[in-house]
Amino acid sequence: MNEVIQNMLTRKSIRTYKKDQVKDEDLKDIIQAAIHAPSGGNSQSWIFTVLQNNDKLAELNDQVKEVYKNIEVNEKTYRSIVAGKNAAKNAGYSFYYHAPTLILVSNAREYPNAMADCSVAIENMMLAAHSLGLSSCWINQLTWFGDIPDIRKLLSGYGVPDDYMVCGSVALGYSENDSGKLVPRKEPNVTIIK
Repeated sequence: MNEVIQNMLTRKSIRTYKKDQVKDEDLKDIIQAAIHAPSGGNSQSWIFTVLQNNDKLAELNDQVKEVYKNIEVNEKTYRSIVAGKNAAKNAGYSFYYHAPTLILVSNAREYPNAMADCSVAIENMMLAAHSLGLSSCWINQLTWFGDIPDIRKLLSGYGVPDDYMVCGSVALGYSENDSGKLVPRKEPNVTIIK
């Protein structure tokens, strides 16, 4: 099997990180991988905001916890929101799993391919990180809660334009406790028409 496919098949989401910061050289390579992702009409309109400041990460985490605290849930609430609300009750909760780096990937709200373009950029980042011996996890809370005023204020302060939305984020760092186990994949639903 070639090394690119092997890298894809062995990448996994990690939710425990060491405090060691990502090397600048590796971060540069990961961003390079992101900007080489395809984009609709080659627009390349994404913005990458790299948070490595512990105080900024903590203030953002506090705001996400506050949102969870105030969310009303019912039987129609998505289970990921319910799980997040329950997890946020713990004092040590971190929506980005205490990773030393969090990369926000944003795009213009009105751009029809915003989510697709950012998604392939995020996948490129995660695959690049894995190939460099780093761990990552896709983070959605800022996509869900990015327009809540207190969070939006922080995002604007980090340089995310008001007419942009966070389409996804990447927690990035070195795994604290990598079990080595890959999550089994379901049998694919594939139709081939010749």
